[in-house]
Amino acid sequence: MSLGSGIVLFVIGAILAFAVDVQVSWIDLHLVGYILMAAGVLGIILGIVFMTRRRQTTMTTRSAVDPVSGEQVSRRTIDRDDPLV
Repeated sequence: MSLGSGIVLFVIGAILAFAVDVQVSWIDLHLVGYILMAAGVLGIILGIVFMTRRRQTTMTTRSAVDPVSGEQVSRRTIDRDDPLV
């Protein structure tokens, strides 16, 4: 769940909980609104956690001298912690 979908769930839940004044016999729209708001807050929190986790990187720089030519060789590698990226 992304950050945007969490915000959308929260907004739809707030509309159902506070702005809609329709009585339906088979479902309580206020309760559905509160459930959607809770799911939206959870989605926002998970979206923030995954977004900050994705940005963590480890950069390693190694320097050595080539024994044949005598020139210095530098190698940089970037390791990402998140396997999905």
